[in-house]
Amino acid sequence: MRLAASAYPLTFFTDFDAYAAKLTAWVDEAAAAGADLLVFPEYGTMELASLGGPAVAADLELSLHEVARHRPAVDRLHLDLTARHGLHILGASGPVFLAERPVNRATLYGPAGIIGHQDKQMMTRFEREHWFVTAGEGLPVFDTPLGRIGILICYDSEFPLLARSLVERGAEILLVPSCTDSHAGFTRVRVGAMARALEGQCVVVHAATVGDAAWSPAVDENWGAAAIYGPPDRGFPSSGMLAETALNAPGWAYADLDLAAVQHVRSDGAVLNHRHWPEQADRLATR
Repeated sequence: MRLAASAYPLTFFTDFDAYAAKLTAWVDEAAAAGADLLVFPEYGTMELASLGGPAVAADLELSLHEVARHRPAVDRLHLDLTARHGLHILGASGPVFLAERPVNRATLYGPAGIIGHQDKQMMTRFEREHWFVTAGEGLPVFDTPLGRIGILICYDSEFPLLARSLVERGAEILLVPSCTDSHAGFTRVRVGAMARALEGQCVVVHAATVGDAAWSPAVDENWGAAAIYGPPDRGFPSSGMLAETALNAPGWAYADLDLAAVQHVRSDGAVLNHRHWPEQADRLATR
């Protein structure tokens, strides 16, 4: 299969058709390159706050509600694109109101419909202390024709036990959509994602927002690059880097993957991190 990770800039729109045209162009480009699984970044849907006008987009609370109200149209658009091209898309995450406060939700779409969703588990200080976006429940593994997929949204990738829960239930590919406002923030997610590929001996697809969006205090500065990581071991590059874009440059990173490579490195790698993980508890117990 061919994996595609986006380095995605945020745009100010005057109508939904302009957003649809942008997303369609991005998906068409990746489909033309042969991509089977496309990953968009965390909070990429915050560009829809612009549809409420400058005052709404500039208000942290109003922008959440503006984005959330477009969710049905966003779903329809993604389902049309996945059906048209016969591919899978992890849509950009954004707010969904299940109660008084929203969760940060990413939806996985396939050619036959919505496969499921993942809500962010670990909230950053900004989400907790200023934006009041709340953690969701559940960490599913999705069985798809492309393989078993787990999703770790941005900060979630920095917590190894979340990833371990996914790989213990068979996840072969982890998707990490991110949105970070500094080089340090991007580096934290990048290092976390690479570490999860090492520990789980799996492939991690990292999509990021890039560029400035001065009209939104929530996503005004964006640092990042798209990348696809594997374990630095047999069958994978010695750096662990399968593909990456330049820092802060919009575009797609593509990498081809045969899942047999994941199974091979887990069974006969130079090291066996995936298999040896449980030994940590035994070592600690002896101390």
